[in-house]
Amino acid sequence: MDKYTFFDNVFDVVRQIPFGKATSYGAIAKYLGSAKSSRMVGYAMNASHQLIPPIPAHRVVNRNGLLTGKHHFGENSMQELLEAEGFVIENNQIKDFDKHFWDPNVELAL
Repeated sequence: MDKYTFFDNVFDVVRQIPFGKATSYGAIAKYLGSAKSSRMVGYAMNASHQLIPPIPAHRVVNRNGLLTGKHHFGENSMQELLEAEGFVIENNQIKDFDKHFWDPNVELAL
């Protein structure tokens, strides 16, 4: 049995997303070999807010760059955190998401 849970594996990937980049729930799920588990990646992000070291969950959005998890952020809104990294957000969506997209399937080797 794998010593890490699915959530732990998600957290490991998300911690590697560089400043100024974002990825999608589905890209992480695909990287972890569970392409149909993007919803589980979202659940992991919801469970990540109090972890140490911190998880940059604000860098994980849906496949279109929509801030679908924004209601799970407290004091610092998801939008504010992304804007502090240079993202432009319009109508709850990362503008030019394709230019900011970080694909773990390309950037990380299993």
